[in-house]
Amino acid sequence: MAFNGTWKIDRNENYEQFMEAMGINVMKRKLGAHDNLKLTIQQDGNKFTVKESSNFRTIDIEFTLGVNFEYSLADGTELTGSWNMEGNKLVGTFTRKDNGKTLTAHREVIGDELVQTYVYEGVQAKRFFKR
Repeated sequence: MAFNGTWKIDRNENYEQFMEAMGINVMKRKLGAHDNLKLTIQQDGNKFTVKESSNFRTIDIEFTLGVNFEYSLADGTELTGSWNMEGNKLVGTFTRKDNGKTLTAHREVIGDELVQTYVYEGVQAKRFFKR
């Protein structure tokens, strides 16, 4: 499974602007841009276990493709939604509990990188991870 492994953040594109669109205050945006995020992903068929480790928190997330689950972002924003597989890409669609707006996320392995793309209110950001 292409996603399996431990991925460490390498660089961001437009991430601070994305966090601003999400309503995250300037102090948390500055910290979030340098969170040293590490993802450990384990796929077993349609089930995924993802461990997110950063300067701020470590959490374990378990989900099954196509099944809604609840998730909280590092800033406390609560979401509900699901991940699905589209070709070789994980596509997530999540709804914010506080305002009902949609956040989409894509994860795909391109070359030797895991590229995570977020879109919220028309603002797109990318985070690039290396094994």
